[in-house]
Amino acid sequence: MQTSDLLKELRIDRDARPRRSRARWLGGVALAVLALAVGAWLVWTRVVPPTVRTVAARAAAPTAGAGSVLDASGYVTARRQATVSAKITGKVTEVLIEEGQRVKEGAVLARLDDTEARAQLTLARAQLDAARSQEGEIRALLAQAERDHARQQELHARQLVAAQALDAALAQRDTLRARLAHNLQQVRVATESVAVAEVQLDNTVIRAPFGGVVVAKSAQPGEMISPISAGGGFTRTGIGTIVDMDSLEIQVDVNESFINRVTAGQPVEATLNAYPDWRIPGSVIAIIPTADRAKATVKVRIAIEAKDARIVPDMGVRVAFLTARPAGGGAPPPAPAVLVPADAVRGEGAAAVVFVHASDRVERRGVTLGRAIGAEREILTGLRAGERVVVAPAPSLEDGDAVRVGEGPR
Repeated sequence: MQTSDLLKELRIDRDARPRRSRARWLGGVALAVLALAVGAWLVWTRVVPPTVRTVAARAAAPTAGAGSVLDASGYVTARRQATVSAKITGKVTEVLIEEGQRVKEGAVLARLDDTEARAQLTLARAQLDAARSQEGEIRALLAQAERDHARQQELHARQLVAAQALDAALAQRDTLRARLAHNLQQVRVATESVAVAEVQLDNTVIRAPFGGVVVAKSAQPGEMISPISAGGGFTRTGIGTIVDMDSLEIQVDVNESFINRVTAGQPVEATLNAYPDWRIPGSVIAIIPTADRAKATVKVRIAIEAKDARIVPDMGVRVAFLTARPAGGGAPPPAPAVLVPADAVRGEGAAAVVFVHASDRVERRGVTLGRAIGAEREILTGLRAGERVVVAPAPSLEDGDAVRVGEGPR
């Protein structure tokens, strides 16, 4: 190798050094940015709680035969229900009710044409006024006749007039007394006629016989209404139907072979067909002491202990007749089972847990699992209806963690 080649190898490459230094600097910047991102993520996860979705546990429908001695089906009925009609036949001029309207006792429901009734009342009052005016005239004539009779008696005692004059004065007085008595009777009759006319006028106003809810509107203005059917199909027999919602109860037909399992005062649980997840407490009012020969059943009346606007007449209902509550403070019945989404449960068997959300934190709670019902799981113990559980909890979620509730079913 020549000396010139050796000198070239010892020469410093001034262009290569800045290139290696720049790459080293860019690498340091990238590492710093990554470290900052990791630090920010760690801070964020510690400061901002994770977002979870929660759902309320709901009561499970009662299992057929569980805690009951007999199951039966029936309907909600109203003990106090009336189709309101008029006492007289007339044409409807005004209807003041609509379905679903709540009315008080004595409230005006409708009015009939009262033209004739008002005319009769006016005539009766005029007759009463005439009878009273005649009474005043007769009383004035009677007072004069009383004085004339007294005067004739005095003159006859002094033998200044004949007995005929005294008899004439007496007859005049007695006649006026009779006229006054007849007139008083006419006044009483006229007064009664006014009262009857007022009743007839009042009969054109149809009022609610008791407080309740209007469930049917049967007539419209312009139609004829009558308390009895006219037979032609053009006359209504009622304005509407009112139900006293406080008188609702349940009636079921129990097979006579099992009626020995039912007693008065026995507790029951009713479930409406329209709300299968809502269990309504009740008790047996009475067993009707007669059987239906065709169906071989006995009717049982059941009181509804939980009044609610969702309970309406003629709803279908299933009734579970429960065993009598233990006397003397026995052990309380077990808490009813609840249903939650299946993905809200972590683990199986004795290791099954759910995370209950309350006060922006979660509580890890062990539960006893029951049946799997579709996409839901039955919880027998450890959870109450209405408590909110976390759906699909993250593996990192722990007892006592702070969380935020995100979008989801409430």
